[in-house]
Amino acid sequence: MTGGSSGLDPRLARLLDGPSSSDAGGRTPALVVVDVQRDFGEPARIAGYGLDDRAFAAVDAAIVRIGALVDEARATGVPVVWVELGSDPSTPWHSSTWLRGGALDGPMPEDEPCRIGTAGAEWYRTAPAPGETRVVKRGYSGFLGTDLEARLTTAGIGWLTVVGLTSECCVFATAQDAMQLGWPVVVPADATAAYDIDVHDAALTMIELNVGVVTDAAETTALWQAWAASPVGAP
Repeated sequence: MTGGSSGLDPRLARLLDGPSSSDAGGRTPALVVVDVQRDFGEPARIAGYGLDDRAFAAVDAAIVRIGALVDEARATGVPVVWVELGSDPSTPWHSSTWLRGGALDGPMPEDEPCRIGTAGAEWYRTAPAPGETRVVKRGYSGFLGTDLEARLTTAGIGWLTVVGLTSECCVFATAQDAMQLGWPVVVPADATAAYDIDVHDAALTMIELNVGVVTDAAETTALWQAWAASPVGAP
């Protein structure tokens, strides 16, 4: 693939260029998997969010594609980074509780998703392999209050593919922060989902406008394979 390849977004083609002298991170990609946890993906646990049949199917399909992308990333030498919510009862997220109608200064609600140590916080249908980077967050963005930026920088990562749940919330927040911190961001539309199809579509529109390039899992895989085959790709 090159900048002149037919049908390829020129911005994606540029990700395959060799590193410049001012680009210490080079063009090494990473896959960032956000919040694919039981409380956000398991049908019985998300039913209370009012999903219709299309939304349930979309969440299921996205999780399947995320698992396939994880496998492909490992096969092509693309680092996989796992970002998970870890709600800690000792440090309640008061603004979130208030936004959802709870007491501003009260304890963490019993139904808070992804409480540390509970089954709901476990990974759902995909999981980190030994040695893969794992970051626990307390809010929406994987960069907020974590060392994710430092880890990516130390690893020499040049651009990110962000996938996970949900598209309008933690995927959007993580992708936006990544872009603002200087990483080009690619978001496969079919490897993220929301609990409402219209909300998902709106999130992708916002991402495309201001955050990154919206593509799909197949094109993302092709980009990784082209990177791995290039002189600056995986060994």
